[in-house]
Amino acid sequence: MLVAPSVLSADFGNLQRDVEAICNDGCDLVHVDVMDGHFVPNLTIGPVVVSAIAKCATKPLDIHLMVENNTFFVELFAPLKPEYISFHIEEEKHPHRLIQKIRSYGIKPAIVLNPHTPPECIEYLLEDLDMVLLMSVNPGFGGQSFIPSVLKKAKKLNELRNKINPNCLIEVDGGVSDKNIHALKDAGVDVVVAGSYVFKHASKKKAIESLQI
Repeated sequence: MLVAPSVLSADFGNLQRDVEAICNDGCDLVHVDVMDGHFVPNLTIGPVVVSAIAKCATKPLDIHLMVENNTFFVELFAPLKPEYISFHIEEEKHPHRLIQKIRSYGIKPAIVLNPHTPPECIEYLLEDLDMVLLMSVNPGFGGQSFIPSVLKKAKKLNELRNKINPNCLIEVDGGVSDKNIHALKDAGVDVVVAGSYVFKHASKKKAIESLQI
């Protein structure tokens, strides 16, 4: 299991310290939540702050766009060369075109599904994706409780990707902890995003290791 701590839960007064800490403590990716205050009722960070994160991170960035006008934001963040850029299928009218645009920058494209969105809706996009991110909370704020029905959804998505594109990773974001990590693994999940669990733990290293099963 790969672990991508979400910097949304970091101490923004000591952002460099916290980003360096999770990288040194063995995380696999650094998850960055970009919210525009329109697609979700929260406003987070832009390219200036993410650029600073990229400079001190020794692990690849995983940028999750929770925005309207995805193309604008892809163009804004592509110069930072993250490993992944993910966008919400609920917001995008031309997902295949945007997938191609992300890949044209040498970045791996990913699609995000909100808790209510069925995995079948991206069946015809799966062959072009490097990852699918399943939200296990309603997007917008950290520290929410895990929605158990996402496990059933992950199993369905796992069946689809094994038929269509076995190399496509499944990522889950929201309420992840050592309490549900084994169930997520059993459902076919490859990557977990953990914010509060990692950054509020007495030992970030032990928190990360407890998820790398």
